Amino acid sequence: MNLTKTILAGLLALGLSSTLAYAAEPSARPPHFAIDGAHFKLDGQPFVIRSGEMHYPRIPRAAWRERLRMARAMGLNTVTTYAFWSQHEPEPGQWNFSGQNDLRAFIKTAAEEGLNVVLRPGPYVCAEVDFGGFPAWLLRTQGLRVRSMDARYLAASARYFKRLAQEVADLQSSRGGPILMLQLENEYGSYGRDHDYLRAVRAQMRQAGFDAPLFTSDGGAGRLFEGGTLPDVPAVVNFGGGADDAQASVQELAAWRPHGPRMAGEYWAGWFDHWGEQHHTQSPEEAARTVDRMLSQGVSFNLYMFHGGTSFGWLAGANYSGSDPYQPDTTSYDYAAALDEAGRPTPKYFALRDVIARHVKTALPPVPAAPQPQALPAFALQPAGSLLARLELLSKGQPSRWARAMEEFGQNYGYILYRKRLDAPAKGKLVLDGLHDQATVLADGRVIGRLDRRLGESTLAVDLPAGVQLDLLVEAMGRIGFGAKLVDDTKGITRAVKLGDDELEGWTVYPLPLDAAALKRLPAGTAGDAAGPGFWRGTLTLAKPVDTFLDTRGWGKGQVWVNGHHLGRYWHIGPQQTLYLPASWLKEGANEVLVFSTETPTAGTMQGVAAPVYETPKRD
Repeated sequence: MNLTKTILAGLLALGLSSTLAYAAEPSARPPHFAIDGAHFKLDGQPFVIRSGEMHYPRIPRAAWRERLRMARAMGLNTVTTYAFWSQHEPEPGQWNFSGQNDLRAFIKTAAEEGLNVVLRPGPYVCAEVDFGGFPAWLLRTQGLRVRSMDARYLAASARYFKRLAQEVADLQSSRGGPILMLQLENEYGSYGRDHDYLRAVRAQMRQAGFDAPLFTSDGGAGRLFEGGTLPDVPAVVNFGGGADDAQASVQELAAWRPHGPRMAGEYWAGWFDHWGEQHHTQSPEEAARTVDRMLSQGVSFNLYMFHGGTSFGWLAGANYSGSDPYQPDTTSYDYAAALDEAGRPTPKYFALRDVIARHVKTALPPVPAAPQPQALPAFALQPAGSLLARLELLSKGQPSRWARAMEEFGQNYGYILYRKRLDAPAKGKLVLDGLHDQATVLADGRVIGRLDRRLGESTLAVDLPAGVQLDLLVEAMGRIGFGAKLVDDTKGITRAVKLGDDELEGWTVYPLPLDAAALKRLPAGTAGDAAGPGFWRGTLTLAKPVDTFLDTRGWGKGQVWVNGHHLGRYWHIGPQQTLYLPASWLKEGANEVLVFSTETPTAGTMQGVAAPVYETPKRD
């Protein structure tokens, strides 16, 4: 406790001295961007922010500019993005700001296309990503509490802010750059009420070099503002629904902060999907009426999302509710947005463009030509070996007395396999206590059952003789990213494996992150079968690279890589039945397609389709 108090005192001191220093600095001209009472000002003139949210890791880098041009043509003057700590620091002290994670390049491209930027650096972002954007390695420290005054967490977040500032601090409006302002934390009022924590995060941001205006963002209720705001930091409000909901939420904000700016930090112009639930849509007319109401009253806004894109790889997170203990998010983050997952303008895009055009004084740029995904002929996929046959190539077994969470084995994402040779007959209930998130149970290589956290399943009736090799393949399907449960959503078998009341001991554990290094160890070509969990390989031959959607119907559940790019998870239960494949990840000629399926497919081919496919969810 004394250590925590000492760190807090130091952080607050840094933040205070930093604030005083900025206030004391002489300025030869007004700031490029300022928050002046209830108004924003840009170069000294009143400014209404017309923003749309886009997340750079969810958009192929080659498509950043075309998607940003689409935003400008719709009448937006700003783009908002989170910064994803998990993507930038995948392991402690190992930084990645290249390729798809080049935040600086994304911001500079936005500026080149005439767009300002609002940056939401976290450290927590939600955004339906794994662990709310926190790096999974934080969970390796027993008892560490994110979003708190835990000294271990604060030390890690301070390091993150310092490194992030090295990338983009010079692009802030305080230095003449396109980043107008930065968000302090994210919807903290929906999580806690520790204002010392918010002050500590602010101090870290200021000390790192983030000196542009800050703001907080919370849902439209007094208790959420009370928990998530600081008295001297401007606040904005998040909400969904229609024009009346917008009116009520902005009024709630005005009542809380009579002299602060009026802005929808997130207007939910759509919604995201969970596996096994319905696909969400929102009418263009409702979105247009809501934006019209806000612009008529001079209210700034950020469309969440303008373009949702795709949660490629292991990026997708999860949620929960009172009736649903676990709700994993789909790979598609289409969000019923103005631009669809492939970057095409939707009817909502044109409805919003018409509304914005009526409120601005200058003609909008013409709408650029949109990408047109194409159908592709079916191509064969051949068995490339079962997982168990390839296990020693993919992972090195580690002895463990008990089954434990994957984080304790230094693993962040993917699958993990627990193996035990039974030294006595096993009859009764096999209990996977703390199963996170889905298990495939095998006896001597044969699938004997599956257990699903979504459905509250954790027990399987077994009757196995002594000497059987028991394998428990557990898939991590995304950590919870919102609410109280995000603090400890470790993966794998998080408590124990029991037969009845007796805990089973003596395991060999195989971490299976299925990362690039591991997949390179798979033999080339096809060989053997892939019954049960296994790999399948094929070649997609193209005369010319084009955008498409891979149709995964008939392939059960698993992952797809094309030319080494991890498209993400597919699952026959829906609603999503396709995976977006951008042209920039393809090449002329032969393209390698690798599929890992935890279920034996009923199809032998896969094809590209011109539009995403959604089907009514069905029980697994």
